[in-house]
This record gives sequence, structure tokens and C-alpha cells, in this order.
Amino acid sequence: MHETAVAQSIIETILVEADKIGKKPIWARISCGQFNALNDEAMQFALDVASQDTPCKGIVLEIRHIPLRASCKRCQNEFEFDIYSGTCPACGSSEFDFVPDAPLLLEEIEFEDEDT
Repeated sequence: MHETAVAQSIIETILVEADKIGKKPIWARISCGQFNALNDEAMQFALDVASQDTPCKGIVLEIRHIPLRASCKRCQNEFEFDIYSGTCPACGSSEFDFVPDAPLLLEEIEFEDEDT
């Protein structure tokens, strides 16, 4: 399961940051492209399992899915790829290349306030 490996890596990274500042992580946001797509429910489950017995237990995860983009070979229009259309919205051509997909990134971590 792709999500298990991703969850373990995310928890390890968050724990390093939490240790640096001495606070409990409560929320994190990751982003991923379509070729590295994650299933939201499977990812949350994998994160819950990976965070057991760590300061990350109970962390809330937000996943931002970044749409796949393509570039038309005929008119050079760059567009959000629609799997149901498969053509350039500007000229109707079906000849295009995919733009490099967005990587899987840990974008943000939120920690408990000191007053909490």
C-alpha cells in the first residue's frame, strides 16, 4: 500500500520538526499530483496507524490534490487535463504532452499553542 510508506515518512518528518520546537503536532497538510495520487481515507488510516504511540497520535491530515496539466502540441496552450475530454480546450487538438506532475510534499504542520 503506497499510503503506508507515505504515512510513515510523513510521521518521521513531523516528529523531527516537533522535537526541534518541543510542541505536539495537531494538523498537517500535504499535496500530491495525479501520478502520485493518494486515497484520502486510506491515507488517514495509514497515518493513524503510523502515529500510534508517538506525539503525532490524533493528528489531522489535509490532502490537497493538484490537477494534472497538459500542453497542447498544436497551439502550445497549457491546460488542466480533463480525462473525460482528452482534448485541448483552446483548439480541440488531441495531441498534447503532460506537464511534469506535482510532487508529493509536506506543505505545512500546525503545532499546539503553548497555552493549550
